[in-house]
Amino acid sequence: MHVQEWLDTVPAAAVYAVVALVIGLESLGIPLPGEIVLVSAALLSSQHGGINPVVLGTCASLGAVVGDSIGYAIGRRGGRPLLSWLGRKFPRHFSEGHVATAERSFEKWGMWAVFFGRFVALLRIFAGPLAGVLRMPYWKFLIANLLGGVIWAGGTTAVIYYVGVVAEAWLKKFSWLGLVAAVLVGLASMLMVKHRAKKATEEKEKAEREAAEAEAVPAAE
Repeated sequence: MHVQEWLDTVPAAAVYAVVALVIGLESLGIPLPGEIVLVSAALLSSQHGGINPVVLGTCASLGAVVGDSIGYAIGRRGGRPLLSWLGRKFPRHFSEGHVATAERSFEKWGMWAVFFGRFVALLRIFAGPLAGVLRMPYWKFLIANLLGGVIWAGGTTAVIYYVGVVAEAWLKKFSWLGLVAAVLVGLASMLMVKHRAKKATEEKEKAEREAAEAEAVPAAE
């Protein structure tokens, strides 16, 4: 929510740039909350007429594809020493165990690890650099990178945008239902109070009549 509140304070062009930059940096191997930023921006676009979800999805896709490609180039040039350096800099994300898990995924799935890695937080950071380190042919990497980046970024934007639109419409409908319910409850409460007041008045008048009749009987005698 803090991310969304912050994005709401900057111009639409800045939102597009921030989304593309954060996702791009995450994709080239820097642990950043790319998915959180994208989801926040997509939700904001469903409530903010100035942010176009199509442009947002396009910027997110470009950031993902370009970032992964840069990560691939860095990994291919840096090799294994790069992973060791990243492990020292970001031990929580590039520990030996995480690297070993990512390598097993690449050995088993090949280019599909790049594609599906886009949808998994850990592999999303690893995919580009590790594909370069393992010398995956670039054409295979590019195909998987393009498909994964566009489907993940565009799909996430579309789903969150429409969920936000539906939720906002539902909340508006709910607010009207709440208003009607509040009015009905108010009327019912008013009628109940009026009924109880009338009943109390009738009981008081009856008690007064009975008391008056009781006083009148001895006087007559």
